[in-house]
Amino acid sequence: MSRRDPNELTDSVRSPTMEHVPFDEAETYEPEPGWGRAALAGSDRFTFEWFEKPPGHASPDHDHENEQVCVCLEGELTVHTEDQSVTLGAYDSVHLDAWETHRVENATDERAVGLDVFAPGRGFDFWTDREE
Repeated sequence: MSRRDPNELTDSVRSPTMEHVPFDEAETYEPEPGWGRAALAGSDRFTFEWFEKPPGHASPDHDHENEQVCVCLEGELTVHTEDQSVTLGAYDSVHLDAWETHRVENATDERAVGLDVFAPGRGFDFWTDREE
């Protein structure tokens, strides 16, 4: 088996651009008061969303076409599905399948911060175009 010289890769194979998203310049959205979200670097294949949840806040039960990994960065987050609940501490994570009904709750009296990763990627229109 011969190896291809990486210098011979075509532009269609090589991706020469890097997207830098400074946190203070990231697109933000607040689905509910105190529940802030910021869109970090990503693509159509995956997106990263930083979020903060105020004390006592829970997202509504929802599902979506995206697989999701939720990482707790600060405080505690409890992730509820139809079958189970798990509380995440700092740097703990959970994977949710596409279309798995869930909600994320901060049941404490301190702010919680997390990072969601979605595949395929999505925008804030999931929340802005949502019917209650």
